[in-house]
Amino acid sequence: MRADARKNYTHVLAVARDIIAENGVNASMRDIARRAGVGLATLLRHFPTREALYEALLCTNLDALTQKAGELETANSPDEALVSWVREWVAFAQSYKGVVSLMAAAHTNPDSALYASCAAIHSASAKLLLRAQAKGTARADMNGDDLFALMSALGWAVDQPSFAPRANHLFHIVASAILTNPPGKGPLSCHGH
Repeated sequence: MRADARKNYTHVLAVARDIIAENGVNASMRDIARRAGVGLATLLRHFPTREALYEALLCTNLDALTQKAGELETANSPDEALVSWVREWVAFAQSYKGVVSLMAAAHTNPDSALYASCAAIHSASAKLLLRAQAKGTARADMNGDDLFALMSALGWAVDQPSFAPRANHLFHIVASAILTNPPGKGPLSCHGH
């Protein structure tokens, strides 16, 4: 990529990040192009679909999130790692308004620009769940798909203004449904309420 094209690309991503922070993931590509000071054709040359733009925007965050799962796996007990992972996911969902719905849709669509990132998140989640199940600290009757669905539901809920004030409470309910140890003991009690 030429230097001026690279500069354009970086500038468009920065503008898109701001617009999405203000308006959520349904922000118009035309608005993003206008505010970035580029033509719509230029924007579409870099990002042929809105999903491709979000994939580029989220890639760093999703890679960091997936890497975090690896760190949690080696540094924490299985149940603490799983709970911390779900908490990391919630923080991510709160930082990108509307992203969870996009990811939930992309999860089963191999043609989606977000598919690979979703697959990595799903795989990391399933691995942490299996580790906790092997230790008997997570319920045995769920799989990676169930965990991804619960994480998506929780991510969607905390993104809604009506539920956002109860985000921490909702997180604890979901975490206590996943773990086999009773709430108030173990990893749930060592995080701030």
